[in-house]
Amino acid sequence: MQNNISETILNIYLEIENGFVIGFKAKPYVSDEGDQEKIKFLLEHAKHDYETAFHFDAPQNEKGEFMRYNSFAKLERRGMHFQLFEEMFLKFNVPENPLICVTPVVDGKLLINK
Repeated sequence: MQNNISETILNIYLEIENGFVIGFKAKPYVSDEGDQEKIKFLLEHAKHDYETAFHFDAPQNEKGEFMRYNSFAKLERRGMHFQLFEEMFLKFNVPENPLICVTPVVDGKLLINK
């Protein structure tokens, strides 16, 4: 039997324009449901949450250029994309291994996975 603990979970949005990650948004919730229920909840709220989510700046290199999305995808495949979300994690006091749902917003259009 799984012990469900109350934790902060996040809907995170990658704002992508012309192939570059130009910003992040995040909407926090506190839930004590099981992981599957938490994921289902985040997915169900992903479309609505974008409008009310908190904005965060995307990283830029020393030339002031944003990261290409394909570079983000490489980090994600290696499980290193969480480093880019550190500011969000600190603001919302999420646990060490946070449960998140990441939704790309490409040129203003939400790409929701169901």
